[in-house]
Amino acid sequence: MTIFTQSVPFYKMQGCGNDFVVLDNRELGVPVSDMGAWAKAICARAFGVYADGLFFLENSNDPTLDYRWHFYNSDGSRAEMCGNASRCAGKLAHAIGLAPANHTFGTDAGPISASVLLDGPDAGRVKVQLTPPRATKTNILLDMGTETLTAHFTDTGVPHAVVFVDDVAALDIMDLGAKIRHHAAFAPAGTNVNFAQVIDRNTLLLRTYERGVEAETYACGTGAAATQVLAHTLGLTDDVANLTTSAGEVLTIFLNGETVFLQGAAELTFQGELYLGPLGLSL
Repeated sequence: MTIFTQSVPFYKMQGCGNDFVVLDNRELGVPVSDMGAWAKAICARAFGVYADGLFFLENSNDPTLDYRWHFYNSDGSRAEMCGNASRCAGKLAHAIGLAPANHTFGTDAGPISASVLLDGPDAGRVKVQLTPPRATKTNILLDMGTETLTAHFTDTGVPHAVVFVDDVAALDIMDLGAKIRHHAAFAPAGTNVNFAQVIDRNTLLLRTYERGVEAETYACGTGAAATQVLAHTLGLTDDVANLTTSAGEVLTIFLNGETVFLQGAAELTFQGELYLGPLGLSL
């Protein structure tokens, strides 16, 4: 059938339940102007592969970078950074020979250093150095109509609001997350929203409502980093903390002054061929 004549290879990866489609764009040559439409079509439930986002890997003209990526949310919006996806990018780039185990790649948020851990108890996990947090602000009072919430904010590559609660499992994330995501305090760009429960100085529970996905996701790496940065700023945690996501996976955040490291799992779950015709795409 003619609709099956044009296809492209793809990878499917997940980092702590945050799942992504990955395209090696070195030979595909999908132009940046088309990438958002590709992400929206490919990530669509039922009609596409279904994923939280899509990113393209390609060569970089910057000699300080091993490669660069272009990252898009499932709604086709471009994002500056994604922590869980950055670990997936690092692991796949090493696996396909695009970069060594320790390397640096370019994102819209700046260069990201990645280390694929090959030995020891953490073998198979990936540790990335995120961009320094910026625009940090604590104790933001949000008028929610029927109540006032206290939120905190920082940008760890993408904007994140964090609300600390007593029982994270009891929250209606879809409702409350959407209201904070679109709150006037974070206009016009909006924000990702994290709800965190502090168990002790090294342990937190975390649920995240992601901008661009417009729903709760199983995990968010930059959200975990933002949560630990703000918890530490408020004196709630030590320099190293383990954050258990709604997927039950653990993300470890290391703080060293302004330097933030994110460590966690990244797995290739399958690979295959995308038939472009049924997706309304073409090269």
